[in-house]
Amino acid sequence: MREYDLIVIGSGAGMNVASSVYEQGLRVAVVEHGPMGGTCLNRGCIPTKILTYVADVIIEAKHLEELGININIEKIDYPWIMRRMREEVDNDSRMQGEAVEAAEGFDWYKGTGAFVDDYTIQIHGKKIRAPNIIIAAGSRPLIPDIKGLNNVKYLTNDEALHLMKQPKSMIIIGGGYIATEFAHFFSAVGTEVTIIGRNKYLVKNEDPDVSEILKQELSKRMNVYTNYEVIEVKEENGEKVVIAKDMENETEKEFRGEVLLVAAGRRSNSDLFKPEKTGVRVDRNGWIIVDKYFRTSKKGIWAFGDAIGRYQFRHVANEESQIVWINLVRMINAKYEKSEPELLTMDYNAVPHAVFSYPPIATVGMTLKEAKISGRNLLVGQADYSIAAKGFAMGNPASLIRVIVNANNKKILGATIIGPYAPILIQEIINLMNTPEGTYHPMFQAMHIHPALSEVVQRAFGKLAPLEEGHTHNHHH
Repeated sequence: MREYDLIVIGSGAGMNVASSVYEQGLRVAVVEHGPMGGTCLNRGCIPTKILTYVADVIIEAKHLEELGININIEKIDYPWIMRRMREEVDNDSRMQGEAVEAAEGFDWYKGTGAFVDDYTIQIHGKKIRAPNIIIAAGSRPLIPDIKGLNNVKYLTNDEALHLMKQPKSMIIIGGGYIATEFAHFFSAVGTEVTIIGRNKYLVKNEDPDVSEILKQELSKRMNVYTNYEVIEVKEENGEKVVIAKDMENETEKEFRGEVLLVAAGRRSNSDLFKPEKTGVRVDRNGWIIVDKYFRTSKKGIWAFGDAIGRYQFRHVANEESQIVWINLVRMINAKYEKSEPELLTMDYNAVPHAVFSYPPIATVGMTLKEAKISGRNLLVGQADYSIAAKGFAMGNPASLIRVIVNANNKKILGATIIGPYAPILIQEIINLMNTPEGTYHPMFQAMHIHPALSEVVQRAFGKLAPLEEGHTHNHHH
């Protein structure tokens, strides 16, 4: 049995805490079954964005045709694009791994560890123990229970990122952000793509009108079916055959494609590492239950990131990791000083995220549907890019900006932007939500460069009005 001061399960955002604790001179073990860096680096944000950037440029180049320019893409070197992505990701991961292996008192246990007793984890027959444990074990693809799926070779996001030979056609089961980002890339480089989503809306957490804009734009270059439940998958003559049912009128439709990508959501990894053996409680879906300080039901064991099933974004996990690190140190110090520690909590009121499909979507804070049920008195401003000169210059792309404010104290509650550069445009709203007042007043005090695209955000705030029968009326400031 090897004893450590801290064990961290998962090498994604968990490494933030592991390295900080190690730098304090404590003995740390990291349990990681895959390459170092977790989902974000190896199977998620980073590799997919390297690919979707290429797709963005291709789609924008094709957009030139509406502006009087005829463009021809001579050749798309798919294997080269994939190699560029793999080299960047694999190098990063390898360097992280080498740094850990070179460090004294910082041990990497390669494998899926499982709890076998209180504060005790076993990996490949070796047992390790620590009084402090952090569960940052992430999540993995949820494989839906579909007839025949187990007998067919399918891809998840990880395998799709290792697909070095370009498929002629691809069927994607799922309509969330992973599905729409992969669809954007593969379709842009010339694969024929079909999306089959069981929800009525693509990226179902966004507002319906935002989802509709994305669907309309993607439908111009691929087949998008929403509200379709996949009932059977089989293989015929080397092709994947997917049978799905239209949930509205119960009719069935058959789809055929060379490869099948399953992107139907994420599930907890807790069934793999058995947290209940050390007294850590999980909810009915297997996500680790934590209090507002990220403490689990077991003293000395903490959890954050995808493992707690709240916000599955790397930037949120990074933020949570800082809080866990500070709280862990304060708990340890308090034990020696026999005092009550003051612990930090996480402020989730301005959590941003983006969907890097095309057009991209960026949202911070509440969506309109969330704001409506929050019981607050609302002011809503809506516009699209055509409200500013730069929007016309760009050919008035399909777009929508919506900003939501608390009418009583002028605090910004949330915003959504869909359209080119949305993840960049929304940042000034995120920053305002993090000021001491959190109001929209600085938006009007700050000069916006004319004619730059950022003017559309300011103008959306200029259209703030009470919500009436589902419509917003404009009044001027």
